[in-house]
Amino acid sequence: MSTTVAKISAIQDEMAKTQKNKATSYHLGQLKAKLAKLRRELIEPKSSGGGPGIGFDVAKTGVASVGFVGFPSVGKSTLIRPYSGTESEAAAYEFTTLTTVPGSLKMNGAAIQILDLPGIIEGAKDGKGRGRQVIAVARTCNLIFIVLDVLKPLNDLKVLTNELEGVGIRLNKKPPNITIKQRERGGLSVTHTVPLTNIDQDEIRAVCSEYRLNSATISIHEPDCTIDQVLDVLEGNRVYIPAVFVLNKIDAISIEELDLLYKIPHSVPISSKQWLNIEELLEVMWDKLALVRVYTKPKGKAPDYTEPVVLRTGKSTVGHFAE
Repeated sequence: MSTTVAKISAIQDEMAKTQKNKATSYHLGQLKAKLAKLRRELIEPKSSGGGPGIGFDVAKTGVASVGFVGFPSVGKSTLIRPYSGTESEAAAYEFTTLTTVPGSLKMNGAAIQILDLPGIIEGAKDGKGRGRQVIAVARTCNLIFIVLDVLKPLNDLKVLTNELEGVGIRLNKKPPNITIKQRERGGLSVTHTVPLTNIDQDEIRAVCSEYRLNSATISIHEPDCTIDQVLDVLEGNRVYIPAVFVLNKIDAISIEELDLLYKIPHSVPISSKQWLNIEELLEVMWDKLALVRVYTKPKGKAPDYTEPVVLRTGKSTVGHFAE
């Protein structure tokens, strides 16, 4: 692990020192590819007996799972405590929650699993603290609540997003419209139906060379495509998860400041301490999970509105319903 982290640090230093221009695009492409492959080692360690780790591996329950992610002491445990089967100790100092604390929330007839994850620290994506274990659990969730301190939301959001992006979690994004088809011969062929404003073919060739992809057809239909999106397709282990930015502690700010918070996309301001605006948060959660209730109607009888079958929109079939 330490060797991988050292290699990542060395590549990041070299990238920071390299000025981006036409002459360096191939070199920077190679560095980005090497960085992506090293990060994969942190996500999927080669050593035997892997897994998230003691206290982190939680069995899936319910129709969907929601993970609570955030820096230490932002109020995650206070928010999740009413729903958790286990008492998650909360205090005014860092790293109180040391393991994943599961809970369950019943809403609109659906049992939803909620997971209180230990606080993430900066550098988690590079293996600091318990970052790798926390993020391994976050990757399995259907929705992520990023809990932020309302007094400094934007900076913390930037850091946390960077940590999650660094290990292949894409928040509020869809897979890029890029297809890569390997072939036996003929070299690399890059076609695009949109202008390539953020990458050039040298970068693409450098990345493919690092992955030993010498003959392939690459078709790009993604507007403003970046080399990172090409790497996402090559890696194939990215997860695309909706996220809600939970701006906690609104009881400590003014009404004027609260109005500004609503301008942050995908955000819901709350106070876990005063239990303010929790209903809106739950409604947003339901919408983001894209759950639908299906009511059964026994033959010759009235529909049963007491016990709906809850399914995920777009991911369920009549077969799922029958099961």
